[in-house]
Amino acid sequence: MNKPYPDAPVFDDDETMSRDELTFEQINGLRRVVCNAKNVEFYRDKLRDLEPEDIKKPDDLWRLPFTTKEDLRQNYPLKMLAVGRDKISRVHGSSGTTGKPTIVAYTENDVDTWANLCARFLFAGGLRSSHFAHIAFGLGMFTGGFGLHFGINRVGAAIVPAAAGNTRRQVMLLKDLAADALICTPSYALTIAETMREEGLAPDDLPLSLGFFGGEIWTEEMRARIEKELGIFATNNYGLSELIGPGVAGECRYRCGMHIQEDHFLVECLNPQTLKPVKFGEEGELVFTALTKEAMPIIRYRTRDIAALNYAPCECGRTGVRMSRVRGRTDDMLIIRGVNVYPSQIEEAMLRVSGAVSPHYLIEVDRPKQLDVVTLKVELTPENFSDRMDEMQTLRDRIAREVQVTAQIGVNVELLAPQSLERAAGKAVRVLDKRHLNR
Repeated sequence: MNKPYPDAPVFDDDETMSRDELTFEQINGLRRVVCNAKNVEFYRDKLRDLEPEDIKKPDDLWRLPFTTKEDLRQNYPLKMLAVGRDKISRVHGSSGTTGKPTIVAYTENDVDTWANLCARFLFAGGLRSSHFAHIAFGLGMFTGGFGLHFGINRVGAAIVPAAAGNTRRQVMLLKDLAADALICTPSYALTIAETMREEGLAPDDLPLSLGFFGGEIWTEEMRARIEKELGIFATNNYGLSELIGPGVAGECRYRCGMHIQEDHFLVECLNPQTLKPVKFGEEGELVFTALTKEAMPIIRYRTRDIAALNYAPCECGRTGVRMSRVRGRTDDMLIIRGVNVYPSQIEEAMLRVSGAVSPHYLIEVDRPKQLDVVTLKVELTPENFSDRMDEMQTLRDRIAREVQVTAQIGVNVELLAPQSLERAAGKAVRVLDKRHLNR
């Protein structure tokens, strides 16, 4: 039963199921998944020797096949459908590197589930029916904008569907409509803060108090910067179009990990090389099975996202296992002279140089001869932009030392004037790897 009231500890009572109740739901969910997936040609052969009643416990998941993004691309556009086209309520898609998106479809029940899952994490992060929520996500095929739209509507808050881009207009609407909550990518939140400063607005000039950010990897250091520059309480959320969109996991007010909605998603944390489970608390690749999707069942989807799981009780009372921030992606990891490096490690180190640099940066990797060379291009804050060579060299050295300590690699630091790098309304481009050009 939904309880969207300010005094309610959770939005949905199912968020506080006991582990035994969750296990029961997961077993039944897996059985439904096996039954439904046999309507999809891709899964039919892989599940030929498995019947729903063969699932006795969640660990029987190992008997099910993995699914990858490439599998979805190979079955473009709708070969993964388990229902007839007449049962489809809407279609979304993630951006495709080959020119075609990864298509996901929803039945009416799927949309209802999606709305409730988004409402759960929004409510957990503080959204209430009295709020105005400003959505600065794109409202096209991308699942983020519409998923959050459905969730806000389910909570009962007012929606400002500002969409993405035209940052000055975003700031105008935030001020004039007195929005309390901002929803976008964390990098775009910083772009909004930057534009506010240009407009002569301080955080206290806007009534913003909450921020719900996802869609890209970000660090605690970036969270601190966002909260300072916008004067808000910022929470992290996680989702993938292939699973349902936003709503897979989100932080509560204690912000000690994102609660995974385990009554809808069964999660594994695996070693990406061996595909064996890692120990509790260790980082691994997250692999998800959607337990309640009707239109497009998804089994053991390899997300490529690296994170850790925490089963310890949370003070908020929600019982879903918590996932850490995504540290990086297996396909985004850089190998620099034999050292594995995630861009988030470089960001974390860079932002430790308190106040001197902005969170806008670009990591360029090249191989002009035989060795990898990493150049970190980072914008200075306006107050730290100086023409004094000694001051700039000292700052470059400080940043390079922090990166060396954190990521164990040497970098060339290039300091840029404020607003030198291109801004993005969606996911920010953080890495430019040019090594393939010199092969």
